[in-house]
Amino acid sequence: MTTKEIAALWEVSETWVTILCKDNRIPGAIKEGGRWNIPADAQKPNDARITREKGEARFRFIDLFAGVGGFHQAMRYLGGECVMAAETNQECVKTYKLNYKIDEKEVRGDVNKIDPETIAPFDVLCAGFPCQPFSKAGAQKGFKDETRGNLFYKIMDILDGHPEVKFIILENVRNLADKTENWDIITTELTKRNFYITETPIILSPSDFGIPQIRERVYILGIRRDIRNQQILTNGFIHIEDLQLDKHFKKCKMGDAWSILEDEVDDSYIISEEKEQMILAWEEFRKATNIKVIGFPIWIDSFGVGNDDTDDVYSSQGYDDMPKWKQNFLRHNRELYLEHRDFIDKWIEKYDMLTKIKLYKKFEWNCGADVDDIHNALIQVRQSGIRVKRPTFYPSLVAIVNTPIIWDKQKEHFRYITPREAANLQSFHASFKFQGTDAIKYRQLGNSVNVRILKILGESLFNLAIEGWDGDDIE
Repeated sequence: MTTKEIAALWEVSETWVTILCKDNRIPGAIKEGGRWNIPADAQKPNDARITREKGEARFRFIDLFAGVGGFHQAMRYLGGECVMAAETNQECVKTYKLNYKIDEKEVRGDVNKIDPETIAPFDVLCAGFPCQPFSKAGAQKGFKDETRGNLFYKIMDILDGHPEVKFIILENVRNLADKTENWDIITTELTKRNFYITETPIILSPSDFGIPQIRERVYILGIRRDIRNQQILTNGFIHIEDLQLDKHFKKCKMGDAWSILEDEVDDSYIISEEKEQMILAWEEFRKATNIKVIGFPIWIDSFGVGNDDTDDVYSSQGYDDMPKWKQNFLRHNRELYLEHRDFIDKWIEKYDMLTKIKLYKKFEWNCGADVDDIHNALIQVRQSGIRVKRPTFYPSLVAIVNTPIIWDKQKEHFRYITPREAANLQSFHASFKFQGTDAIKYRQLGNSVNVRILKILGESLFNLAIEGWDGDDIE
């Protein structure tokens, strides 16, 4: 019989049968003409790995590229027990061990160095595999990346060595869905391992569920073909309607951003005096110029301060060689300056704005007319300038330190949101413990997954299986 025929007979993946042949674990299997021929009466080998003891867990899972354990929290909430986690960042490993009861030897390092056969049997594979190959911040090489991109194939190796796996939950950046070739590879690899997966990338943000953070991520769900509920899944894929996510959807509204804040915060989170002065200076600018809706970023260096010749201002900044969008910004800024020149010249002198670093010279008001005062808005001080947004939801937490700023009424100062508040945006349990500096904590949370989304997706995926899939049925 062929590997395909044996795989169908044993209800495992064809790739796993090939591995068994290569390892000489199927007596009588012979390779001829590049193909394996297997005796029709061959017996399915016993699993050589350590088998699990019966326990109370609903299922067992592994947590690859684990970070500080966003997947772990969600799966444990759903009744799971972690049998192995893998993470290379040692600060994350310290936090992981601090929070989860898992055998010391089962928190491993580099996934590339893990032999699949040394992993205890499990039901659910969880992986927020590295996003750099697909991220806009990286080269976007995708699966062509010779290092990180290939980690997807390491996940496939683990699946090949574990035919008992019933479910797959993967997470990655939004950009993964932008290239058809990436999705085609994922679909092909998982389908040939007998999984039904989501027909298209599922793109979700915490804000879809009433959590005040915009953070779009791609989720890939899979269920082993033979345990699916055939009345629901009929044509080879999981459709988003099958997951019934709509019952969990909830829109964020103005003011929801304040819902994650703590009552008492240490003074150490108050921003610097200079930064606060610059925020208030731009609020003075906005009100004095009576600009309620600013449809473009304000760049002081584009004003042409003190220059009466507009053509010279444009040419000196290379107007003709600029892309159209930048020409528009330059033109709008010049017009704004000329219209309010008397005030702006005095304002620039008052705050010595021409000598400030570039990020203080740029201002974006993204609140429209919905916010009447900067104290009632969300603020970020970025390399692109001071950006002000409606208090509906926070921008995406990122791994680099770029922490949102809010006005603290009790302290009467602007301050950063705390790591605990950032953890609230990621739906981390209130009892979660952190270690390390604040910079480390922000970075870990920026790299993490949203726990509530994974709880919803996990339960929705499990509901697509036949009754009795959970329990102690791993060989």
